[in-house]
Amino acid sequence: MGRILIVDDEKNIRAHLATFLETLGHLVIGAESGAQALDRLSREEPFDLVLTDYRMAEMNGLELLQKIKQQTPDTVVILMTAFATVENAVAVMKAGAFDYLSKPFSLEQIEQVISRAMEVRSLRAENRSLRDTIEGRPLLDTNSATMRLLLDTARQAAGSDATALLVGESGTGKNVLAHQIHRWSRRADKPFVEINCTTLSEHLLESELFGHTRGAFTGALKDKPGRLEAADHGTVFLDEIADLTPPLQAKFLRFVQAQSFERIGGDRTIEVDVRIIAASNRDLGAEVASHRFREDLFYRLNVIALHVPALRERPQDVLPLAQRLLTAAAIRNRRPPLSFAPETAVVLQRHRWPGNVRELRNAIERAVVLSRSEIITPEYLPDGLFVDHSTTPEPAEPTSLEELEREHIVRVLAQSPTLEDAAATLGIDVSTLWRKRKRYRID
Repeated sequence: MGRILIVDDEKNIRAHLATFLETLGHLVIGAESGAQALDRLSREEPFDLVLTDYRMAEMNGLELLQKIKQQTPDTVVILMTAFATVENAVAVMKAGAFDYLSKPFSLEQIEQVISRAMEVRSLRAENRSLRDTIEGRPLLDTNSATMRLLLDTARQAAGSDATALLVGESGTGKNVLAHQIHRWSRRADKPFVEINCTTLSEHLLESELFGHTRGAFTGALKDKPGRLEAADHGTVFLDEIADLTPPLQAKFLRFVQAQSFERIGGDRTIEVDVRIIAASNRDLGAEVASHRFREDLFYRLNVIALHVPALRERPQDVLPLAQRLLTAAAIRNRRPPLSFAPETAVVLQRHRWPGNVRELRNAIERAVVLSRSEIITPEYLPDGLFVDHSTTPEPAEPTSLEELEREHIVRVLAQSPTLEDAAATLGIDVSTLWRKRKRYRID
């Protein structure tokens, strides 16, 4: 049985439905308005289903549905109305309603609809759990001591609300780790909101983050809450945060400091409670030194720094990762269980994977789609995997102490999450390292 929220401004209807649904074993809570419903959804334990009237004062059922889907997307919503129209039915179904009931309806009808809704929700949860188990575990099941240390640190950090900064090359799985930190945290049953800072223009990204008020700019026809509001009591993950423009860095810094903001065009301060996780494939310390990223924002974000290693740095994980990704891809593409031919395993193990886990996943997805048998042979792998790295000319040996020093600094910088870490490894201070980078023209 589930937790059900009934939203209706008619007290008798709420009481009648609650009494009936409680006899079926459900836990039922009532709300007399859309605003009260949203408050309960944000502050109480998660609800499995919301049963709401369409015609209510201040906020109608469609508007409530849209806000619920933004705040808690997995919540199943059923609408009821005595004024059914085709247009309304189409609108609410497009907005994500599970069903649309016309009053009057029988108790048998409501029982059938809710039973079906709870069954669908259960199946979705099972599918999501299966997908997470199959696709999320590759990062977490590791034979690498470096990865085990990273995961131990991440699990410890997840128990706090401290801001985490994930650094590492593209495709290493920073977003998967961010999701896992959220699952390990006390906020696991609250929203996880992901924002990619590279996909939108500055203006659109600002609106996406903070929301806007009606008339704030051309095309702003109504108030729109931002993603930070949607993440209230949960986790917000900002991927590629180095791509924030200077004005957005300043505005986001204020949010990080105060956990409050104003929508674009608004003057009301909105306070939220979110855990912040940021990620970058660039060295933010170097970005600060180059005056491309605010130093104060960097230090606000760099509380728990987690460096996700490249796949080539944990070669013992390649084949186990590949096998799990193969299982996931076979399920996704409705294929029977598949396996790698021995020669395919050799190719996978030999490749250096410059695109990291993302490249490995894509290579296996291609092989699963194209393979005509249940054994994945090398012919179905991308051509780029057959480059013989053993024939690649070795770089010339350094011929002077300066060249040796430069090569050593480049190597340490590549392996360090921040400029400060690199300086500590080299045994020099940051200003000395900065001068040496300038002298040797190291980007």
